[in-house]
Amino acid sequence: MKKVNIYTDGACSGNPGPGGYGAILEHNGKTKELSAGFAATTNNRMELTAVIAALSALLESCEVTVYSDSKYVIDSIEKKWVYSWKSKGWKKAGKTPALNVDLWEQLLPLLEKHKVKFIWIKGHDGHPQNERCDEMAVAEAKKFAKQ
Repeated sequence: MKKVNIYTDGACSGNPGPGGYGAILEHNGKTKELSAGFAATTNNRMELTAVIAALSALLESCEVTVYSDSKYVIDSIEKKWVYSWKSKGWKKAGKTPALNVDLWEQLLPLLEKHKVKFIWIKGHDGHPQNERCDEMAVAEAKKFAKQ
């Protein structure tokens, strides 16, 4: 299996508001950047979308390390919350509806296709790839803030 490092970040101006994501894929010394923006979204949706876009860009099953500053994404997967929500009909503790179900339903099959490990990194702490992903995400969000 190819080993790929993925760095992701999401941004939102207001929550909800215009938002964007940035992702960097690294393999064998090669780098690919992905980004997109949306007129009305949330920060958590952008964090999830960044991971989905990056994993979807892989053409074959890979061993992937995802670096993200999103506790929402990482904890939901690593602490298995998302699997519990799904098994309960997308309900959280207290029977409140889980959020972003459409995105979780896109992400879960990708996690089955690839061998994925998540690592949390502190945002806005000088990590070069995280800073670049943030720049891309903010730039994408700004495109929609002007409309």
